[in-house]
Amino acid sequence: MAPNGPRALIRYGVVFTAFAAVVMWALYEVRSDLLVMYVSALFAIGLAPLVRMIERKRIGLAGKRHIPRSAAILAIYATVVGLLAALAAAVVPPLLAQAQQLWLDLPARLELLQLTLVEWGVVPVGTSLTELLTQAPMSGSADAVSTVLVALWGIVGGVFGVVTILLLTFYFLVDSERLFNLLVRLFSPAQRPRVAKVGELMAVKISAWLGGQILLGFIVGTTSAIGLALLGVPYFFVLAVIAGIGEMIPMVGPLLAAIPTIAVAFTVSPGLGLAAAGFCWAIQLVENNFLVPKVMSQQVGLSAITVIIALIIGSSLLGLPGALLAVPTAAILQVLFEELVLAETEA
Repeated sequence: MAPNGPRALIRYGVVFTAFAAVVMWALYEVRSDLLVMYVSALFAIGLAPLVRMIERKRIGLAGKRHIPRSAAILAIYATVVGLLAALAAAVVPPLLAQAQQLWLDLPARLELLQLTLVEWGVVPVGTSLTELLTQAPMSGSADAVSTVLVALWGIVGGVFGVVTILLLTFYFLVDSERLFNLLVRLFSPAQRPRVAKVGELMAVKISAWLGGQILLGFIVGTTSAIGLALLGVPYFFVLAVIAGIGEMIPMVGPLLAAIPTIAVAFTVSPGLGLAAAGFCWAIQLVENNFLVPKVMSQQVGLSAITVIIALIIGSSLLGLPGALLAVPTAAILQVLFEELVLAETEA
């Protein structure tokens, strides 16, 4: 029978299908690791222009030597750590003072919250919050221990994930030129300049995205501090820091950051609680419909509708990680589409 007969084609089809199924299964099993690698690659691509700029600086008495790449990367890491330390030095003292005062005032504020709930008819008269917590359905001790262990494991896993991302980003940056040149060499000599241009555009877009995320957190944190202070919400500094950090987490971050703000305001008075809820809602409205699309449009070059659609699709596919990676991924796809598809059409 001919080598390319029907049976041979069937065998090849079965083998190829089985191989594809094994590859897809393997990729699914290591999806978390692939996500960590993708995040590290994004950070490495985004930081690459800054690393190259530092590398161009000349050192030595004659100014003939350039700064080594590894030293440039470590300088960026050290700068980030220094800025975080300076921010902590400015934020932690008032943060601790307000947090300590909040802890001291917590019993009185819980009592005030209980009286408010009684007035609104949410809980019966004479029922304390302690009794409500006691009467709430509780799981067994084994389940409680399991819950604590799962929570601790999640924290350890999160710290390990951050450390892994930092290390992978470092090594990606160290070998970025070699890896990029290897990727470019996969294409024909005529296509290599074009591929190099696409890579540079991606790096610029992702660098802009990183800067945009920091800018959004700063804007929301500063606005929250000013607004909550004017409203008279206690511990506004702590709550503003939480709001700024939450802004960097798409979709659920601002919502989670609003919960302690509204809760603290309600312990003062129902009116202040409603005012704080309205303020958080207004910030969320402006952030979703104007701030994020506008900042990302100017920083990354994506249209507002593209940013919104990317966030929706990313969160639907991968949840919170998908929402975090939606904008830079959309920027990469936009570069590929403009440079590889539209350019070919217009040529």
